[in-house]
Amino acid sequence: MSPTNPILKQWLQENCALPIDALQEIAGDASFRRYFRLKSGTQSYMVMDASQQRDSFEPYAAIARALLSLGVTVPEIMAQDLAQGFMLISDFGDQQYLNALSNSNADSLYKTALDSLARLQTCREVRDWTLPTFDQRFMQRELSEFKHWFLERYLKLSFSAPENTLLQTTFNQLCVAAEKQTQVFIHRDYHSANLMVLPQQAVGILDFQDACIGPVTYDPVSLLRDCYIDWPDEKVQSWAASYYERLRADQQLSEVSLEQFMIEFDWMGLQRHMKALFIFARKYLRDHTPRYLKFLPRTLNYVVRISARYPELQAFHAFVSDLSLPVHEEEVAQCGG
Repeated sequence: MSPTNPILKQWLQENCALPIDALQEIAGDASFRRYFRLKSGTQSYMVMDASQQRDSFEPYAAIARALLSLGVTVPEIMAQDLAQGFMLISDFGDQQYLNALSNSNADSLYKTALDSLARLQTCREVRDWTLPTFDQRFMQRELSEFKHWFLERYLKLSFSAPENTLLQTTFNQLCVAAEKQTQVFIHRDYHSANLMVLPQQAVGILDFQDACIGPVTYDPVSLLRDCYIDWPDEKVQSWAASYYERLRADQQLSEVSLEQFMIEFDWMGLQRHMKALFIFARKYLRDHTPRYLKFLPRTLNYVVRISARYPELQAFHAFVSDLSLPVHEEEVAQCGG
């Protein structure tokens, strides 16, 4: 790992008045932010170094305050320096949902996560920050990035005029369907790597700075059809149905049937997973970070399987079914092959 920013150390010691007994970098998200665990006496903290991605700093702080006021468990901000991009926050430990989930506890952990999500989605405004709208233009931009980074750059494909038309038609279908959904506060990265198992059956929620107002199914499908872990589809549908019933009981969902909700869940997942495919490909090609390559097969398989269910997506299903992922030495090494 690259050396710790010496200015960050100085800030912790002088501005936060914290002696540094240990400062260890930990694996972060797919961004340019860096995270450290600080041991200072008997206390443990997390430190965010967003000096290379300061545009995420202000929304993180504003959204954290808003979610805490709703009783959602997100890190408490102990100190911050907007100019330098440093933040000292509470430490939720090391037990990610990703590592904790098993067949024996999945029902319980997902219920906790979905209960917290229902509360999170009641957020309507954030003081000192305007939430972007996850609208058709936003989605189209992500889908064009899927075409560029995953299909053209990573798979090295070129397209005939009919194929270009097919892709754009599919993108339009998904975006129109998503915009018709009930629009709520969405985390936009609500999955097992950003959820922490806490005492008293609580869940700690991380990495929420990209929150938007968007389709109600976006976060539940991110969680239940996770790029990092998968479950039998009957389980996923059962969990999604329970979330639908929760939203209906809380009057957080407009008049929509369970059948329609599940269709929206599926179609939203297609857009979400195409976005993830381009992110993983871009991390490898642009940022020279191969560790996300191992998640490409699962993520592409979601797109293939779900598109097969809908007659209006059959041409797109045939297209993605023919895609073949390359195998890289970096990927094999990281998977222990």
